[in-house]
Amino acid sequence: MSIETVKLSEKAKNQLVTIKRHTKIENWNVLCRWALMLSLQEKSVPPHEEVHTNSNIEMTWKVFGGEFADIYMAMLKQRIYQDEGQLDKDKLSYFFKLHLHRGISYLFYKTKNIDEMIKLAL
Repeated sequence: MSIETVKLSEKAKNQLVTIKRHTKIENWNVLCRWALMLSLQEKSVPPHEEVHTNSNIEMTWKVFGGEFADIYMAMLKQRIYQDEGQLDKDKLSYFFKLHLHRGISYLFYKTKNIDEMIKLAL
């Protein structure tokens, strides 16, 4: 059970464009990894919503996760199992989108420069 393609909503794309400008981090996948980790560390379950992945930004899971793709997947699966008590392919895809997009919103509202972004990790 895995995720093949990571797609973003238009809102998330626009937020990431701003984050890229503020932090000088150029790669979408790096910012998306930060976003996923920020959301996974949050104790609450992301609000249930329909995320329309309608932007032109997409990447493979391998590009998203890089050399740590398996670790990101294991962390995501563990969190979904913890929150939902079960895991299937639909839940994996759905909750990944929720966590990724919540994390992007966190980055957007909490970081105005690279120093603020680093402080989120401490």
